[in-house]
Amino acid sequence: MPTPRIPLLALLCLAFASLAAADRKPNFVYVYTDDQRWDALGVVQQEQGEKGRFPWLKTPHLDRLANEGLRFRNAFVVNSLCAPSRASLVTGQYGHVNGVTNNHTPHPEGNLSVAALLRPAGYVSGYFGKWHHGSQSGKRPGFDTSASFVGQGIYFDCPIEVDGVKTPSQGFVDDVTTEYAANFIKANKDKPFLMILGLKTCHGPFTPPPRHEKAYEGALARNVPNFGVPAIYAPVGPNGARGKRTDAKEVPTKLGMFRGINAVDDNVGKLLRTLDELGLTEDTVFVFSSDNGYYLGEHNLGDKRTAYEESLRIPMLVRYPRAVKAGRTDDRMVLNIDPAATFLDLAGQPVPAAMHGRSWKPLLEEKSADWRESFFYCYFHEKGFNAPLTTAVRTSDAKLIKYPGHDEWTEVFDLKADPYELKNLAADPAYADLRKQLEAEYAKQAKAIDFKIPDFADKPGEANEGPKKKPGKKKKAK
Repeated sequence: MPTPRIPLLALLCLAFASLAAADRKPNFVYVYTDDQRWDALGVVQQEQGEKGRFPWLKTPHLDRLANEGLRFRNAFVVNSLCAPSRASLVTGQYGHVNGVTNNHTPHPEGNLSVAALLRPAGYVSGYFGKWHHGSQSGKRPGFDTSASFVGQGIYFDCPIEVDGVKTPSQGFVDDVTTEYAANFIKANKDKPFLMILGLKTCHGPFTPPPRHEKAYEGALARNVPNFGVPAIYAPVGPNGARGKRTDAKEVPTKLGMFRGINAVDDNVGKLLRTLDELGLTEDTVFVFSSDNGYYLGEHNLGDKRTAYEESLRIPMLVRYPRAVKAGRTDDRMVLNIDPAATFLDLAGQPVPAAMHGRSWKPLLEEKSADWRESFFYCYFHEKGFNAPLTTAVRTSDAKLIKYPGHDEWTEVFDLKADPYELKNLAADPAYADLRKQLEAEYAKQAKAIDFKIPDFADKPGEANEGPKKKPGKKKKAK
């Protein structure tokens, strides 16, 4: 009896489809917010239960990302500041190498760029939204196209530079730039692409769109043990007072920040629907994160910059249905210098030795890996701000913080026993061995990235005279 031809043809089609899927290069979508804390996600608040500060926060689309992908529960930045974090995302490098150590330095044109490095593999790239490297204008370096705005921009009716051409817009700025991003995806659905969207939210003045301006009315945040307890570097006031500690169970918080996060959730939902409608969901690596954390009264602080947990930690969600099992969490430490190396690796492109970041590919594939157990942190003093020059090393369960020029402020914390960083062990003889171990790890990690305070970094006491001359040719990291 002759072999039926239709089933054989069907088998061949399935085989070819399987091979095509295996060879298909993934698309990359990276969406990140401004100043969103690691715990400012509904899914994290649910996980924290009674320890969650914001139990009323709802982020259904971000929760969907987490539930359909992987949530890194220990994600950090290497400098908790807007422009340096953006530069680290694109270059995979620390600021002393890529030339961006503050918010007023333009992004150097000759930098490593994940967008440019993906181009030989057939990728088209687009950058949308907030760039925030001083008042830098024009098409964003390394990208094929961009629709961005100068500096901080404004929340409503913000002029958008489309490939450098100033273009008026109407409405909430993140809605506008998300629309540009969605249109880029639609226009490039038949080729591999890299799309990065930097949202202005939830940066002050915390102005949400009208649709969310009444959300969480009257809500309070749960108090935490380090709320109002002053940072070691905080000046003593004229009456000797330094902190605003309270025994209240709940405290006021910046509700505008969380109302803005609702708008972030809306726009993430828009991009998820766009991918679904185009049939691109399975083959798209979708990453959601933030450029840094934010203090909401912890250590009696607002803003970010220094090296306590609330400043360092960021949300990090990764969904890639074709290769990442849904609903996973991973507690290994990942950094904002890692995505560039990860995207190159997943696209089959070499990762330059000059990149400090590491590819997450083995983590995504649930393979055992010789993964990092510590990382180096540095906030370079920025003129016009009071936060001191801060360096640190963080391990999985401890932290050493140094303030160069102020040895008396050195801090050592046992994060496992003291997650709120209340008990400084630096001078405690009982923890001399822990400090010694952390000092050795600090030196090891600083050497690994050839760390130095570069000449182009701001120095304490300098006048606010504007950006310095941008750095010249970079020295490759060792």
